Amino acid sequence: MAYLGENIKNLGFGLMRLPRKGEEFDIEQIKQMVDLFMEAGCTYFDTAWAYKGSEDAIRQALVERYPRDSFQLATKMAAWVGCKTREDAIRQFDESLKNTGAGYFDFYLLHNLGEHRTQVFDKFELWDWAAEQKAKGLIRHFGFSFHSTPEVLDEILTAHPEVEFVQLQINYADWENPAIQSRAVYETARKHGKSVVIMEPVKGGLLAAPPEPVLKVLKEAEPEMSAASWAVRFAAGLDGLITVLSGMSDLDQMKDNLSYMRDFTGLTDREKDVLERAREELAKIPTVPCTKCDYCAKVCPQNIGVSATFTAANMLTLYGNLKAAQGQEAWLVGGHGKANALECIKCGACESVCPQHISIRDELEKAAKALELVPAKKD
Repeated sequence: MAYLGENIKNLGFGLMRLPRKGEEFDIEQIKQMVDLFMEAGCTYFDTAWAYKGSEDAIRQALVERYPRDSFQLATKMAAWVGCKTREDAIRQFDESLKNTGAGYFDFYLLHNLGEHRTQVFDKFELWDWAAEQKAKGLIRHFGFSFHSTPEVLDEILTAHPEVEFVQLQINYADWENPAIQSRAVYETARKHGKSVVIMEPVKGGLLAAPPEPVLKVLKEAEPEMSAASWAVRFAAGLDGLITVLSGMSDLDQMKDNLSYMRDFTGLTDREKDVLERAREELAKIPTVPCTKCDYCAKVCPQNIGVSATFTAANMLTLYGNLKAAQGQEAWLVGGHGKANALECIKCGACESVCPQHISIRDELEKAAKALELVPAKKD
């Protein structure tokens, strides 16, 4: 199968959460982080046009301080953000070149495909445009990042076999989760022979502080290792990887990651068993058993984001992070044009079609209270 990562270390530096001093990026600390990363033989840096200021920061900390052929730089185009024309989208690429001063991008991605966002890239014919930039040498490798279902990924890769790699959100907690389908998404990419970059292996930081029963399993197995290390190593042990991104936000996180990833060659059978026990502990925690089939969405007269609300509520139950769960609800519900749980009129239509026989009306009420939802503003 295709594989682009032979000469790239399996730890990549994600630049979405760079350290700051007040409102400004802490360039001096970022330089130190870059130096430690490069000294360890790691060379893959991932940013995006949408990570405001990040491209400029990496220009100062990396591009202007190291030979261009000593590192790989990836960035992304978010054509669905305020772009009314093809030229608006292409302008993001031009701005990225200027911001980074890199001259070219080793890996260039169409950002966050799935749902309505894919249609924007199709409409502006950006697949053909990317191929043209690759022919010019401005892009070395072309791919996309993705947040959706294995079925949607299969459709995109079938339509665009020219894509060389995909960037996927993969972590051990969601690997077998039927609502998120991390394993199925990964296997779909590999079925198409695509190399994979993994993002969010620590689930946005949530697996750095997993539920107590999970943490107990991990600490009993390796007391000296951080919980985050298990998450990153799980992802890095998969086949066909270019790299696994870690969004490091200070020197301590960089040092921790390098301590276990510098010479990482894969999980042992014993370590795989430990993670399986950790997943079993997660599965014991009572959550709403929603599989996101969305039959409820087809019959709801209020257009409520039922499955999305349950995804956020389950995140709160498992990880106890209200801010993260509220952010998930805001994006998956309001961000996708759905009404929030408070709009439920308790008609029961959803429950009549739910294959999991969930008491949806009661669970929506509980979720609204737990997530501290407020009524949507009326026009």
